[in-house]
Amino acid sequence: MVTHTGRHFLQIPGPTNVPDRVLRAIDQPTIDHRGPEFAALAKGVIAGTKRIFRTSGPVAIFPASGTGAWEAALVNTLSPGDQVLAFETGHFATLWRALALRLGLEVEFVPGDWRHGVPPDELERRLAADKAHRIKAVMAVHNETSTGVASRIGELRAAIDRARHPALFLVDTISSLASIDYRHDEWSVDVTVGGSQKGLMLPPGLSFNAVSAKAVAASKTAKLPRAYWDWPPMFAAAESGFFPFTPATNLLFGLNEAIAMLEEEGLENVFARHDRLAEATRRAVRAWGLEILCADPAEYSSSLTAVVMPAGQNADQVRKAALERFDLSLGTGLGKVAGKVFRIGHLGWFNELMLMGTLAGVEMALALAGVPHKKAGVTAAMDYLSGNSR
Repeated sequence: MVTHTGRHFLQIPGPTNVPDRVLRAIDQPTIDHRGPEFAALAKGVIAGTKRIFRTSGPVAIFPASGTGAWEAALVNTLSPGDQVLAFETGHFATLWRALALRLGLEVEFVPGDWRHGVPPDELERRLAADKAHRIKAVMAVHNETSTGVASRIGELRAAIDRARHPALFLVDTISSLASIDYRHDEWSVDVTVGGSQKGLMLPPGLSFNAVSAKAVAASKTAKLPRAYWDWPPMFAAAESGFFPFTPATNLLFGLNEAIAMLEEEGLENVFARHDRLAEATRRAVRAWGLEILCADPAEYSSSLTAVVMPAGQNADQVRKAALERFDLSLGTGLGKVAGKVFRIGHLGWFNELMLMGTLAGVEMALALAGVPHKKAGVTAAMDYLSGNSR
């Protein structure tokens, strides 16, 4: 067994590094979740979360992973047998579809190559052809964590509007919230799904639904069974700063601190930082002579980059070398791209020097794993970040 010193480099695309400030906020005595101190905390957290989602509407916070928020989005708005339209943009879009099928929904699943996001023109075509409005909801993953492809949500909203279709718009932002520009109200999203363990810089354990007035109205006639995930008790209790069940109290302390950190930096600056680190990473990949999985530069993710292995090479050997030799965790390939890609997470509590350490570890791991490459990636990223490249 190898003994490592120093801090572990956690560069999977979530869970991400938890800032010391957030860890200290979580590490305090649990308080009475029915008392006035908690009510003040909860009201502040809910208000802050709305600012992160950029919404004036209600936000439900569940003690759950993002999968719970997926389910909550569906069971609160739809009925058994309802048809939903979804697109195969990657592993997590596929899992959300599987969950919808298990709930008794009919899913029209448009095949994809895992290298592109949801195509706005195809969305518009399918909705325009649905003259009977059988499609009750559109499901889209904003940032596909398995591929590093970010769908253009504003353009998808415009496509729905051009088709004059009344379908609800449900969007997964689990790996984009607080990392990539997102606008729940401006883009008229009906339910936005989020999770705590990525851009929000928390451990796993909290999930979110930001909800439009249209979605609230749909919940009044939706017939899918729901109890734990039911919105009305959540929204009613939130008005006085409480939850209809025991909340994850200490994670809410951490969320309050994470929101403070994001707003101290400024959301626009947070997005710009992620854009800058993502571009440096892509320059490193190209300088190594390797391929980026995302095929359209307009859909590059600022949360992560998926790196394609040359023919005959296994990405898991690179990940193994990085972890065993350098204590660096990289994201594995999932589903159809298992063994074919590794993923570099560059989101959350992350800066230029942390990125340079990560890229140096990757470059050394490529050499140890015998992957043909040029030893120029770290220099290319460093030149970009220092302003010496064009």
